[in-house]
Amino acid sequence: MSRSPSGLSTAQRDLLHLMDVRVWKRRPPEEPAAHAEPPPLAPPAISGGFSAHAESAERSAPPAAAPSASPPSPPASPLAAAAGPPELEALKSTVAACTACPLHSGRRQTVFGVGNPNAEWMFVGEGPGEEEDRRGEPFVGRAGKLLDNMLRAMELDRATVYIANIVKCRPPGNRNPSPEEAAACIPYLHRQIELIGPRLIVALGAVAAQRLLDTDQPVGALRGALRRSAALDRPVLATYHPAYLLRSPGQKRKAWDDLQLAMREMEALRAGGG
Repeated sequence: MSRSPSGLSTAQRDLLHLMDVRVWKRRPPEEPAAHAEPPPLAPPAISGGFSAHAESAERSAPPAAAPSASPPSPPASPLAAAAGPPELEALKSTVAACTACPLHSGRRQTVFGVGNPNAEWMFVGEGPGEEEDRRGEPFVGRAGKLLDNMLRAMELDRATVYIANIVKCRPPGNRNPSPEEAAACIPYLHRQIELIGPRLIVALGAVAAQRLLDTDQPVGALRGALRRSAALDRPVLATYHPAYLLRSPGQKRKAWDDLQLAMREMEALRAGGG
């Protein structure tokens, strides 16, 4: 694992940068001009914080080409199209035909989930938005970019974890799913969890945390500790939804604490064979 002069790994620096934690570093010394007095040492520079309006990945990417008058629809993710084990594929087909709640009438397609069907990590949100409904993959908007950065800081990515939602169809206007809609859909999620068998589930936001843990407590009261419910035989860690972090960047430090707790717990689970 590569480390910077500050002693932090690249992943740790990414995570600190993501959470607006400032890291001091020194500028490299400049070459002195011939026969000139050496310049004074520059003061240490401070790395910039993660912006709610521009993800770190976008800052390092090359400039994008000017958009055409009619930009084409983005292609479906290869993760969304990849086939999984037969039982998971059968469940996906069942979900695609589901009419158990009124949400089915307004969907373009169901958003089942993506990632490694044998993942140790599972991340669960509340439900698909407009872009997810169009592309068939969870977390593909601005909140999805932030989630990708969070995963990368944990040395994970979409191919190594599994990402799903409480409900598989988009609620109108991107509202929260109702208790009745969640109750109709969550058996599918429970079956996904059973088939995938993650060691640890990260609940992103209040809706996911409350439905997975069968409680009405706010996410602020649920975060900061591992929890279990009668319906799940594995730990759940609740943290803030990436969309909330974009609106409330001051809460990113708490989310960073939650991710660190989750990483420590995963190491303990691996060491104990859990």
